[in-house]
Amino acid sequence: MGIVNVTPDSFSDGGQFAASNLAIEHALELAEEGAAILDIGGESTRPNAVPVGLQEELGRVIPVIEALVSKVNIPISIDTYKPQVMQAAIAAGASIVNDVRALQEEGAIEVVAKSNAGVCLMHMQGTPQTMQVNPQYDNVVNEVIAFLQSRQQACIDAGITKDRIVLDPGFGFGKTRAHNIVLIQHLHQFSTLGQPLLVGLSRKSILGQLTDNDVDARLYASIAANVIAALNGAKIVRVHDVKATVDALKIVSAIQQ
Repeated sequence: MGIVNVTPDSFSDGGQFAASNLAIEHALELAEEGAAILDIGGESTRPNAVPVGLQEELGRVIPVIEALVSKVNIPISIDTYKPQVMQAAIAAGASIVNDVRALQEEGAIEVVAKSNAGVCLMHMQGTPQTMQVNPQYDNVVNEVIAFLQSRQQACIDAGITKDRIVLDPGFGFGKTRAHNIVLIQHLHQFSTLGQPLLVGLSRKSILGQLTDNDVDARLYASIAANVIAALNGAKIVRVHDVKATVDALKIVSAIQQ
């Protein structure tokens, strides 16, 4: 899953692709490099991110989705928690909803249920504004699994079939360095949920903490993390550096087969 941030303030590439034409160009490059999904986001969810208004978010993402649908033959994902943005993005041609709030916003689950779109349900403790203020768990693995199981069941109860659901532990979303490491160590346990697992570790702060590298110098750490994730059950990795990750995952795939 290639990341396309149509934002001025995302933690890694904020502002680089904020204009629609630049975002479209970047997305096409990621597709050319081997992305199997393009994830379009118009609101940063980095720690302490400033919320974006509905019309502004729509104005950022809808033109990009509309342009890409006619140019690529891979699924387009909308990275949003707002049901109105989900609905507009699906109407524009997006076929996946990637929601950091796991369809907990009022009306979100109904929007997805009425569509044919797939959905990625992510775990987050708190909100982007508060999530890194002393996050605590009794058992981070068990609690994240229990949350995802609960949200998965809510989707099934709403009429979203299991074959449309992907789950994401939410690395860096309300987790300390220690929490993130424990989740990586126990990633295989998420297979008990019976759904494909998406992992987003690309350029994350945990990698910077472990390597002492700034965000734009975390390629090698990101590759290592994604290879480990893939070897431990991740079916989708959400990344900035598509070509390098595709090459690494070809080796993983050959070994697994």
